[in-house]
Amino acid sequence: MDHEEKSFEAVPVETVASYWNNRPCNIRHSKSERGTKQYYDEVEWRKYFVEPHIPAFAEFNKWKGKKVLEIGCGIGTDTMNFARAGATVTAVDLSIESMNIAKHRAEVFGLSDRITFYNANAEELSKTVPPEHYDLVYSFGVIHHTPHPERVIEEIKKHYVNENSTFKIMMYNRYSLKSLRIILTEGKGKFWQAEKLVATHSEAQTGCPVTYTYTHNSIKKLLKGFEITEEFVDHIFPYQITHYVNYNYVKIWPYRFMPKFLFRLLEHFFGWHLCVTAKPLKK
Repeated sequence: MDHEEKSFEAVPVETVASYWNNRPCNIRHSKSERGTKQYYDEVEWRKYFVEPHIPAFAEFNKWKGKKVLEIGCGIGTDTMNFARAGATVTAVDLSIESMNIAKHRAEVFGLSDRITFYNANAEELSKTVPPEHYDLVYSFGVIHHTPHPERVIEEIKKHYVNENSTFKIMMYNRYSLKSLRIILTEGKGKFWQAEKLVATHSEAQTGCPVTYTYTHNSIKKLLKGFEITEEFVDHIFPYQITHYVNYNYVKIWPYRFMPKFLFRLLEHFFGWHLCVTAKPLKK
């Protein structure tokens, strides 16, 4: 691993869990009463409105009648869609608070019988989740937040996939406009502090203790033992934060007048999400 890929190794996993327990991801995606069906529907709408590439990447309907292992289910937006599509889902999260919300969400939508939840550290997944082969192992924006991502990949490779499995993962893109914006605005141009700056400001809640970013070469290195079958970059957040937090979608001025095709081109070169589909190599 290069220097950046080792820079958070000393962070205790308990620190990561505490961060996400204090504010589960997307918890503020709705103003409705938390825990109601309307609340969950609005959370889902907003997530896919802002990140519309997720359903196409996840291919929810493709996994009907299949077994899906989701590593880092958060409050369960993708989890519910895998289950709705007819998959049998094993959902894992380090944050007990996030997982409890996801469990309640499954109850609200009558999907509990299709989902098994585990509160677990993905670096030691086989200590909690019984090893078995899954048709799909899916992790969207999660593994880059653990101190040792390579341990998670090793757990997946050893215990949860065979040559017929598919692995879909989203990791943050190092050479993104978001990384550059954070360094220039929050860091006042201190590129030598890029790793810490990007981690601290990578999420809606400032202070994320671990956030690795990846390039084409480093994700390939991380996924040793897998063959990458698809790889693309996507997602630039175009909205003004001051309006967005009040549920108003006002675009930042350069994007306000930018043709859609040009914006999409920019996303595919400098987006924040590095999306990879891979297959395990035959042993």
